[in-house]
Amino acid sequence: MPAFVTFGRILFAVLFIYTGATKLFAIQTTADFIASKVTVPEMIAPYAQQVEQATSMTTPQLLAIAVGGLEIIAGVMIALNFGARFFAMLLIIYVAVATFLFYDFWNQAPPDNAKTLVDALKNLSIIGALFMIMGYGRATRPVEAAYGDV
Repeated sequence: MPAFVTFGRILFAVLFIYTGATKLFAIQTTADFIASKVTVPEMIAPYAQQVEQATSMTTPQLLAIAVGGLEIIAGVMIALNFGARFFAMLLIIYVAVATFLFYDFWNQAPPDNAKTLVDALKNLSIIGALFMIMGYGRATRPVEAAYGDV
């Protein structure tokens, strides 16, 4: 069974590695999408402006680079099973926040919200898989303890 878990972990990580790479290869497109959904809170706006001036990039561009990098690094680490619990926890937070911000199906009329609702439910299942990675972790366990309920 551990071979199947390893194979599943690698296949699961491909999702994040691919989506992170597409975000980094199309930073401006990703930044435009982020800018359409996310506004910088007033409380951190002065700090965001300082970072923008220091980097000569907009906040959405910086966020696009950050989330693309997070997805790639977390995907590789989960695939390699190195710090998998920590990176799964980071991805749980990231996917939950992204789902809330980008899939607002509750603001759409019922026939029109079907695709957005399905996308949000897919993200919910990804969060479930990340919780399984957190629960399984890196520690080796006897087969009965790890798979006793299967």
